[in-house]
Amino acid sequence: MYIHQLKLWNFRKYGSETFDLNNPHLDVSFSQGLNLLIGENDSGKSAIIDAIKIVLKAHAYEWIRAEDKDFHINSESQISDRLRIEIHFKGITDDEAKNFIEWLGWEDEKLKIDDGNGNISEETVKRPKLILIYDVERKNGNIIPSDIRAGMDGSGHILNAEAKEYLRCTYLKPLRDAENELIAKKNSRLAKILSDHKLFKNIDTNHPLIETFKRANTDVRNFFNDNNGDESNKSQIKDVIDEFLKDFIEEDYSSKFDVTETDTKQILEKISLGIEGKNNLGLGTLNRIFMATELLHLRRNWNGLKLCIIEELEAHLHPQAQMKIIEKLKKESEQSNIQFILTTHSPNIASKVDLKSLIICKDNDIFPLRHGLTKLEDKNYKYLERFLDVTKSNLFFAKGIILVEGWSEEILLPELAKKIGYDLTKQEISIINVGSTAYLHFAKIFLRNDGKNMNIPVSIITDLDNRPDTEGKFTSMANETDPKILSKYRSLESLKNDLTGTSVTLYLAKEWTLEWCLFNSNSLSYIFKESVKEVHSGTNEFKLDAEQNFKPEFQSKLMSKLKKESGTSQLDKVQIASELAERIEKSTTLTIDTKNDEYLTYLINAIKHVCDYGNR
Repeated sequence: MYIHQLKLWNFRKYGSETFDLNNPHLDVSFSQGLNLLIGENDSGKSAIIDAIKIVLKAHAYEWIRAEDKDFHINSESQISDRLRIEIHFKGITDDEAKNFIEWLGWEDEKLKIDDGNGNISEETVKRPKLILIYDVERKNGNIIPSDIRAGMDGSGHILNAEAKEYLRCTYLKPLRDAENELIAKKNSRLAKILSDHKLFKNIDTNHPLIETFKRANTDVRNFFNDNNGDESNKSQIKDVIDEFLKDFIEEDYSSKFDVTETDTKQILEKISLGIEGKNNLGLGTLNRIFMATELLHLRRNWNGLKLCIIEELEAHLHPQAQMKIIEKLKKESEQSNIQFILTTHSPNIASKVDLKSLIICKDNDIFPLRHGLTKLEDKNYKYLERFLDVTKSNLFFAKGIILVEGWSEEILLPELAKKIGYDLTKQEISIINVGSTAYLHFAKIFLRNDGKNMNIPVSIITDLDNRPDTEGKFTSMANETDPKILSKYRSLESLKNDLTGTSVTLYLAKEWTLEWCLFNSNSLSYIFKESVKEVHSGTNEFKLDAEQNFKPEFQSKLMSKLKKESGTSQLDKVQIASELAERIEKSTTLTIDTKNDEYLTYLINAIKHVCDYGNR
């Protein structure tokens, strides 16, 4: 069994002035395996996790109930008087269903049947479904106690204690104190996990571990009762204590030294866990031991819920460790039938998880990237799962995104933005270098089929790739005869139509390439030429003439290098962009003409789109 759906009404940031059972304020669907909640701070990830924890409780036996802070505060700063959480379970096996007979409902499920000859048919079967309900009210400022109920009628019946035990989840909190959970102490998490294992269930007094501690107790007593010699162990310690005990209490009182009582609980509380041959373990290693121990707990053979919730998996872990762990969790979810619901701020983790497993939290809503909910097609998923690396995965946490084709744009845009009054870092804008014209794959992440608008502004900046004639004149893209250029033109026109009415906008270079536009820019032409001269200092055409002016041949040589004509080296675009960015940053007199510089308009508008989107 697994959580298929979570519905929230007036729970924390998810709420409104109206309360309609047919229209939850948040409706989240989860997959059976790995689910990763991602998003910026305060985007609602923890609220989703806490809602699950309140209903299911955790194996650590934390005492959790609804508090005032859990009730939604509306736009008029009024606290709602009712909150509701529903958790819907699917995939319930017969062995699991027997634990919830009186609370189960039934629903139709379509199964695909293969007759062995390649013919696939669908068959509708009845499968059990379980819905948990936690509905809480506030009256006169007081929270009315409420029980967890279950049923298909909207109100349900109270779950008994035995049924609740089968619905506990494993929860690892953010910034978890792994060291404290693994040391020997009363009610340690390690002792709880071990006590639930079949090796320690219903054991008798002849259990090998109990026998071990009996022998240890005997050896300890013998040591403190050793009465040999004038300065015996007994006379130095036990006899002194006994003297005081007799005066403090009664004459027949005598001390006894033990390692521990020989019942299972107290024995397990004397056990700690570490790494063989390693001492003074760091937080990262302890965190990994702790997670490994929790997975032991989830691997046990029982007929209850196998759900592991981990907030901020990356806590105390370096990037390579994060990736190793997420790979293992992916395999574990497939092989051991464990459902994982994780939260993260880490692009490293986001880059390693199947795109279909991601759920973006933003603006009091959620945006799963599962198949069918976005414009992503199979070819897009396939491409992105190979090329969505760590540097590109930061797009999931940004407030605005600029997709560019190469390093030159990525280097130049931050400094250009500052010159026109925008700081991309302060406004949490990410520049994503897709390294090619593959921006459509990335853009489709933000285009939805489910009617939702992610409201994340995305600017796509692209060259046209049409080439000028020897005089620097261009043929209209629509009139191009080169099949590659014509194909790109048609693709761009089609993309424009797809983006109509969305927060994703396409910005095309006026002519040819970024470098050609910089060369022709009213604002940047001179320092661009200075940058080219500095980088290609050995090229005669780029040097100044006797009057310290750029030579007329500059344009033709630049065109030759951009066209990659034989007999000339290619233009070092990245180094030129770096040099130009430095000159823009250091210049105290440079002014960008944001209204009349037609060759920079596409870059300026792309910056303004992502920075001003929420202010329009």
